[in-house]
Amino acid sequence: MYSNIICGIDGSELSTKALRHALGIAAKTGGKVIAVTVTEPSVILAPGAEMMMVDTSSIIADLDKAKAESAKAILTEAHAVAKAEGAEIDGMYISNSPAAEGILHAARERKADLVVMGSHGRRGLGRLLLGSQAAEVLAHTELPVLIVK
Repeated sequence: MYSNIICGIDGSELSTKALRHALGIAAKTGGKVIAVTVTEPSVILAPGAEMMMVDTSSIIADLDKAKAESAKAILTEAHAVAKAEGAEIDGMYISNSPAAEGILHAARERKADLVVMGSHGRRGLGRLLLGSQAAEVLAHTELPVLIVK
């Protein structure tokens, strides 16, 4: 039934819980899990910047490098979680994209038939309602979506 399962991960406990759910579903359906982590574009806001000339290219490059290293660590941890569960996963890193857009892009590219993700990411742990990225995925896909909380 579910042969290609996209699981959005961000390194939080909730995304690890979602990954475990995805692995459980894959084990029962014979499916494959693709763990996807996404980093947003680097933006520098400097009030009054119109009054000065600053080359931000090296700053942006350093930010992008740090985000790529963080994404690599998140995917390495996801592979370790899968291995501990006796499973294997594919990892996918999408840079310079809002999380929901990146997850939806991965779902299209990998021809997913299920998306699994946590109800909140790192930024939304204190919220009572569904996290904004989870809500965006739900609003913009026709695929079944499992939200783990």
